[in-house]
Formats: sequence, C-alpha cells, structure tokens
Amino acid sequence: MKNIEQINKESVKKILAKKKIPEFFAGDTIKVGVRIAEGKRERIQYFEGVCIAKKNRDINSSFTVRKISFGEGVERTFALYSPIVGSIKVIRSGKVKKAKLYYLRDRKGKSARISEKIKKSIGIDISEKVIEGQSAEEEKKDEIKTELEEKIDTSKKELEKKELKTEKK
Repeated sequence: MKNIEQINKESVKKILAKKKIPEFFAGDTIKVGVRIAEGKRERIQYFEGVCIAKKNRDINSSFTVRKISFGEGVERTFALYSPIVGSIKVIRSGKVKKAKLYYLRDRKGKSARISEKIKKSIGIDISEKVIEGQSAEEEKKDEIKTELEEKIDTSKKELEKKELKTEKK
C-alpha cells in the first residue's frame, strides 16, 4: 500500500515531465506567467518581482514573489506545481545570505535593492565538441575543406560531361 509521500513524489514527477521549472532561490528576480481565465478565454499575465521565500515540500512546494506596484508593495504566493503557473523565468540572480527575505517588507527605495550574483564562466563553451586533441576550430576547418572538395569534384564531373557532348557533335 502506498503512503501519501510516495503518491506526492509520483505526481511531482508527472508534472515535471510536462513542465520545465527552472532552479531559483530567494533573492532572485523572477517573472511568473499566471494563467487567468476570463469567461471562456484564457490568457497569461506576468507577475515580475523578487522571490522573498521558497518552501520545498514535495507537491505542496510554494514560493512568494514581491513587487512594488504604483508605490505599494504587492506579494503573491504561488504553488510551484499548480496548473495556474504557466511559466517561470529567472531574470537575475540575487546575492543574499538568508532564505526568507521578509525584511524587505519594511524597506523602500535603494535600501530594498539586492545585489546581483555574478556567475563565473570557466571559458569552455559546452555546445562545442572537442574530439581527441582536435579543437573545435580545426574540426570546422576540416568540414569546410571536405565540402569544398566535394563541390570541386562535382564541378569537374559536370565539365567532363559537357566536353563529351561537344566532342560528339
């Protein structure tokens, strides 16, 4: 007999198979696409703000986003695996030392800013292939060279055919 935790984990796996959820933390500025049904029509409205809290509780996971709208602070809590949440996009990563940023509620203006976390790049592009001592640039040169050789061969064959036709006439 399955217990509730196993059922919750299975349902989370099903949801993650359909929908991609990026990795984000408290302090990150995120843009949440919220599905809104107006009569028979359905549209997506974006809610962009700073994630001030995140709870990781299997299917009950949630996160709170805070934004300033017309000088007034607005907070909204979303269930992470809810069908209402259409998309989540991380705009910028924040550098914070706490998991819950409730202190931002009392702050306004410049004191409510969060510094950006700078991600270090190691200098190797993952999309490029490196094959046994041959760099990606050399591989590209080889590909271009083989393409040119093939074009030259086809053009030579065409010239030979034309010469044969002219000789017959």
